[in-house]
Amino acid sequence: MTGAVTGAVTGAAVPWFGQATHRAWLDDHCRDLLAFGAQCAAQGGGAWWLDDRGRPAPERGLHTWITARMVHVYSLGALLGLPGSGPVADAALAGLTGPLRDPEHGGWYPSLDATGRPATGKACYDHAFVVLAASTATAAGRPGAAQLLRDALAVFDTRFWDAHEQLPVDLWDTGFEQLDGYRGINAAMHSTEAMLAASDVLAHVLGDGDTAATCRARALGILDRVAAWAADNAWRVPEHFDDRWQVQLEHHADRPDDPFKPYGATVGHALEWARLMLHGEAAAFAAGDAASPALLRAAESLFDRAVADGWDVDGNPGFVYTTDWSGAPVVRDRMHWVAAEATATAAALHQRTGRQAYADHYATWWDHIRLALVDDVHGSWHHQLDEHNVPTDTVWPGKADLYHAVGATLVPRLPLAPAVAVAVRHACWL
Repeated sequence: MTGAVTGAVTGAAVPWFGQATHRAWLDDHCRDLLAFGAQCAAQGGGAWWLDDRGRPAPERGLHTWITARMVHVYSLGALLGLPGSGPVADAALAGLTGPLRDPEHGGWYPSLDATGRPATGKACYDHAFVVLAASTATAAGRPGAAQLLRDALAVFDTRFWDAHEQLPVDLWDTGFEQLDGYRGINAAMHSTEAMLAASDVLAHVLGDGDTAATCRARALGILDRVAAWAADNAWRVPEHFDDRWQVQLEHHADRPDDPFKPYGATVGHALEWARLMLHGEAAAFAAGDAASPALLRAAESLFDRAVADGWDVDGNPGFVYTTDWSGAPVVRDRMHWVAAEATATAAALHQRTGRQAYADHYATWWDHIRLALVDDVHGSWHHQLDEHNVPTDTVWPGKADLYHAVGATLVPRLPLAPAVAVAVRHACWL
C-alpha cells in the first residue's frame, strides 16, 4: 500500500508492568484505594480501623500498627501529589506523637481501647511500623516526622535490637522491665522492611550516612539468617522461635488462623521475604556494600516454594493462608495481603532476572485480585475470602487499612532500590 506506515514487530510480548496502560491502571487503582481510606483520621490523632465501606470503626480501638500503616500510605499519597493525602497523613501522625505514645516508659502502646485506655505490652511489630511510618513521612516532609524517626530508631535500638544475636526481640511488658521469651519472624520481617526504608531516608533525605549504614547492615544480617533457616527447612520459613532462636515448629498448633502468629508456614510471609531479599541485595549494591550471593537464590527458592504450596492447590484460584511443614494446606482461606505480596514479588523477581515466568504469574494474580478481591461495590479489597473465594471475616473483619494493596500498585513501577518513599520522592519510575 503506497504511503502506508508500519512498525516492526519483534521479540516477545511486553509484560504487563512494561505497558503504559497497565501502569496507568495501577496509578488509578492507587488513587481509588487512597480515596476509600480518607475517613480514617481520628480526632486527636491516629487512624481508625475501617469497616467494609471505609467508615471508621472506633469500637475496635485505635491501633499503632494501623495508624503507622496509614501514615505510610498517605505520606506516599502526598509524595505522589494526590491532593488531600498530606492532611490525612498528618492527622494519623499526630496519633504516633500523641495518644499512642507512652510518656512514662517510652515507646508506643499496641493500641487504645474505645475509652482511650492503653493495651499492655510493647511489641516489636508495632515499633517497626512506627519506624516505617516516620521514614515515609520524613521523605514526604511532614511536620515532626524527622524527629519521630530519630525517636523511633532510638527506642528500637535500645529496646528491640539484640546486639548479640543481631536480631530483634519481640515483646516486652509495658514498662520495658520483662522481656517475653517468644521470638518471631513476623516482627523480624517488618523490622527488615523498616530498616531498609529508614536507611534510604537517612542517607538521601537527612544526610546521615552512618546511621543509614547501621540500619542497612541490620537488615542484611536478618535476611542472611532467614535465608539460612528457610534453606534448612525446604524453603518453608520457620515462623516461631524461643529466646535462644531455636525453631518452634509446633507453636500455635491450636490457633492455626491467628492473624499475626499462625501455626505452620505462612505462604504470604515467604513471598514477602523473597521480595525483601531482592530489596536488600539492591540496597547493598547501591551503597557499594557486599551483598550475599545467596540472596537471589533465596528469593527465587522462597517464591517457588510458596507458589507450589500455596497457589491454586484446592481447585480454586487463590493463595491458602498457611500450610503444615510438608506443604499441605492448614487454613485454606485467602487473605488479601498474600495476593498483594505475590504480585509485588513477581514484579521484583522479573525486574531482577528478566524471566518470563514471573511476568506470567504477575498477570494471573492480578486477574485474581481484580475478579475476586477488589470490591466494586464498596471499594478497596475484601480482606479475607473463604476457600471458594467468597468474602468472609473470621480473621480480618472489615478493611482495616491500605498498606498491602497500595504497595502492590507501586512496587511494580519502581526500582528495587531505593526504598519506595525515596523512589517516589525522586520520581524513580521505571
